[in-house]
Amino acid sequence: MLRSYLPAIVFLALGGAVGATFVVLNSFIGPRQQIKHKQDPYECGLPSEIKRGMRFGISFYLIAMLFLLFDIEVIFLYPIAVELRAYGSYALAEVVVFILLLFVAFGYVWRRGALEWR
Repeated sequence: MLRSYLPAIVFLALGGAVGATFVVLNSFIGPRQQIKHKQDPYECGLPSEIKRGMRFGISFYLIAMLFLLFDIEVIFLYPIAVELRAYGSYALAEVVVFILLLFVAFGYVWRRGALEWR
């Protein structure tokens, strides 16, 4: 039993050893001077001074939610694509219907103007 897990254990041990070695070497060899500019918060490509008064519009969040929705729905196609022969022609027909419904929903969102950046 342990023999089947041995390669995974060795792989994890080597990965942990390499990571620990780099952390230790960085603490000894790395630069020690503190630069104030490097300590400033920085996120999403915007320095903190610009980000304070800036607000994102609702269209940003709407497009992000639509992207996540369509992206997650497409992920459901992966298991059927991997084992299509095992599922047969019924699954292929269901996938075609699913994709058609995705295109209908995408067309609806597009016609409603949800993808237009305001």
